[in-house]
Amino acid sequence: MRLKIAAAAIVGLAALGLYSTSVLAQDGGKNASDGVYTGAQSDAGKAGYASKCASCHGDALTGGEMAPPLAGGDFMANWNGLTVFDFFDRVRKTMPLGKEGSLNRDETAQITAFILNSNGYPAGSTALDTHDEVLKMIKLDTKR
Repeated sequence: MRLKIAAAAIVGLAALGLYSTSVLAQDGGKNASDGVYTGAQSDAGKAGYASKCASCHGDALTGGEMAPPLAGGDFMANWNGLTVFDFFDRVRKTMPLGKEGSLNRDETAQITAFILNSNGYPAGSTALDTHDEVLKMIKLDTKR
């Protein structure tokens, strides 16, 4: 009996994930310039960036000897056309140097929001989601 309940729960969750992804895909997804994070999320990310990222990427996000810039033309050239998921996943799995994978999803979303803000993407009224299937539907576009 427990096995049937567990199987039904898994099928239900999978269907919900497919449904939410297909709903987003139907409207073409979003662009980062649509305001996909909140100001409060970016503010929290500023503190996280200062404590976990700035020592390598610089206080002004301009990069360092071994770390690429996280703001400006070089950042935009490297990430334009990719998704927020691509960036989020890279940060979550490979940062900070020496403590790779130590950021949880909320911290990663906050730092990502701060970096989006630092690149001129506007804040919106909804926090940046932390679910992969949603983040994959948000394109890092050249600002309009």
